[in-house]
Amino acid sequence: MPPFTVLHVCMGNICRSPMAERLLALAVRERLARREVDPGRADELLHSHSAGTGGWHAGEEMNPPAARQVTTRGGSVDGFAARKLRSDHIDAADLVLTATADQQEYVVALRPDAEARTFVLGEFGRLLAGVETAGLPPAEATPEAVYARGVALVEAAHAARHGATVLPTDDLDDPWGRGDQCFGRVADEIEETVHPLATALLP
Repeated sequence: MPPFTVLHVCMGNICRSPMAERLLALAVRERLARREVDPGRADELLHSHSAGTGGWHAGEEMNPPAARQVTTRGGSVDGFAARKLRSDHIDAADLVLTATADQQEYVVALRPDAEARTFVLGEFGRLLAGVETAGLPPAEATPEAVYARGVALVEAAHAARHGATVLPTDDLDDPWGRGDQCFGRVADEIEETVHPLATALLP
């Protein structure tokens, strides 16, 4: 049921998945602004959240260089706190995007019934480029329409997989402990998927 819910997963939930969480939310707000709809309604249409496969950083803020990438791109880091992935997070998600293939396997091992809606972020971006959006439900800035379109988009991306394996280039490098340049490159790669996703949901 609405809103369309996207769960981002990485290892510690302080670098890659928080950036993906907040950059997707930002992309949706930007799409709404382009459609001359109040960007404040973004939370009604899409719920973007994240978790880590490990709980070492539970309760911590976003890693500072990750937070810098979000804020310099126009996003917000307010209210973020790292947490460990739980089964109910997966159950409630319409789309699960992991930073790496290993984390995708972790999610599917935890919840085998989530396999069809769990992708490596880069893999989903690749598949999205080949989805024929004309066949999706109508695009409207309402919770019901975005939800229906999002679910259909995930089904189309899964069908496009044809059982193909994930490519090594689909993984996001772990920037933890590295410099701003590395975090910037990872954030750019995240945007290469979350921007087309926001555009497909709200063309």
